[in-house]
Amino acid sequence: MDKITQAIMQDEQNKQYTLDGIKPLYSAPRTARIVIVGQAPGIVAQETRLFWNDRSGVRLRDWMGVDDETFYHSGLFGIIPMDFYYPGKGKSGDLPPRKGFAEKWHALLLEQMPDVQLIILVGAYAQKYYLKDNFKKNLTETVHHFEDYLPNYLPLVHPSPRNQMWMKKNPWFEEDLLPILKEKVASILSQPS
Repeated sequence: MDKITQAIMQDEQNKQYTLDGIKPLYSAPRTARIVIVGQAPGIVAQETRLFWNDRSGVRLRDWMGVDDETFYHSGLFGIIPMDFYYPGKGKSGDLPPRKGFAEKWHALLLEQMPDVQLIILVGAYAQKYYLKDNFKKNLTETVHHFEDYLPNYLPLVHPSPRNQMWMKKNPWFEEDLLPILKEKVASILSQPS
């Protein structure tokens, strides 16, 4: 893994981050059974060197039914966002992940995690990249048809508190999807090593 991290840091696309002393933020333990693909680390995650280290992360762990210890220290979760660096601030939130980043590094990292049984796709960038032509007309439709992508993938809306209105408009998410997500995660994590 150190070789991959070094290669990421030496890549021309990441030169400025490396010069600024910022390391890529991802996790790909060989023992991972579940991988979470999100957009990119937020500024808090990048500064603290701890992914999903905010209110969105608290909500994501709640949706999956896992505690902090399991999420961060069990070696059962891989975290490979669409970009491993905070992309900066835009007009209405963080900027999108840089183009071409996931294409360079995701396949290489997934090869390092041979026991992955489920890839959770958080947000439209991850869903469009992994689901390709199977991405529906928008994120809501894609998440609503989550069962079409099982058992390999499970698309989610971002757990940001800003998506509270979306959750109210789409009660099926909490009623139908979240119980299946919790059940799948519990089943995968409870398997003997």
